[in-house]
Amino acid sequence: MIDLVAQTRQATIDLGALRGPHGLDFKLGKVWFTAEAAKVIGSYDPASGKIDWIMGTGQDRTHMLYVFPDGKRIVTTNVNAATVTIMEKTEGRAGGPPPSGMGSGGPPPGIGPGMGPGMPPGPPPTPPGGDWRLTVIPVGRGSEGFDVSPDGKEAWVANAQDGTVSIIDVAQRKVTATLPANVPGANRLKFTPDGKLVLVTPGSALVIVDAATHQEVKRLATVHGSGGIQMQPDGGRAYVACGRDNFVAVIDLKTLEMVGKIAIASPDGLAWAVQQ
Repeated sequence: MIDLVAQTRQATIDLGALRGPHGLDFKLGKVWFTAEAAKVIGSYDPASGKIDWIMGTGQDRTHMLYVFPDGKRIVTTNVNAATVTIMEKTEGRAGGPPPSGMGSGGPPPGIGPGMGPGMPPGPPPTPPGGDWRLTVIPVGRGSEGFDVSPDGKEAWVANAQDGTVSIIDVAQRKVTATLPANVPGANRLKFTPDGKLVLVTPGSALVIVDAATHQEVKRLATVHGSGGIQMQPDGGRAYVACGRDNFVAVIDLKTLEMVGKIAIASPDGLAWAVQQ
């Protein structure tokens, strides 16, 4: 944890067995994170100083994530599995077949639904943190950087090994298009705040795609990306980490040109902070 005002390191959060932390998102007063080696997503509650929720993906290298504002839907990319997982919180328990041995005839005589030795009558209790429905969606190889459109309807995923971009309809939970975007090595992708453009960073260039037509509108060969992308909240500029060139590129989103550089050694992940 870093104090951004004092610019000093603060506490270190011990994740225990949740090895390989990577993606972060901040929603509902909590820090949501991936743990690649453990194949899980978790949330950390700063108020209690504890990890208060964990959900396994069963997918290799669960990497980046996006948490919807209400906390009831989560999207994550699984790089080595070439998949995307959509997690949706259910009102009760997620549906499924009856336990083995119960069949269509119901529970054994004398045991009602949800009952067993030492169990109260009624349906099984909802687990702490609610139950979740997980949908695993195959995409391209090396699925890593992604973003959800500002209206929450689509997720765009950069497939680094294939050089393509998969477009997922979030409500239908399926791929609706795969763009031959020619972005090999792309590991970050970001929508502009108005949802009209998508910025993708392979190592060789910054590629800008029209979100409606799916056509490339600009390729900036002088911006050697493969690093984080951040949008100025008013939509005026984008900032792209160019690690091998030791600067952050400043992109004017009206002219789609690089208008400045911020010198910094080997930049990679970027975040936007607002002092309140």
